[in-house]
Amino acid sequence: MTLEVDGELFAIRPEQAGGTGYTWLSGPNPGYGFGLSPARNLSLDEHRANIRDFLANIDPATGHLSED
Repeated sequence: MTLEVDGELFAIRPEQAGGTGYTWLSGPNPGYGFGLSPARNLSLDEHRANIRDFLANIDPATGHLSED
């Protein structure tokens, strides 16, 4: 499944062991994204919230998660 959130496109897929994988299709780094576990059978609103949390932590200079 693909989902657009705040102008960004993500592929969402189930992963082994009950997790969910998110790939940032419109991001600057091909194949970059994140995963959550356990996280199956989430609503669209829950997927959107997960993606927004991820995007809020992206360093605009690198397109990767900001370092703490």
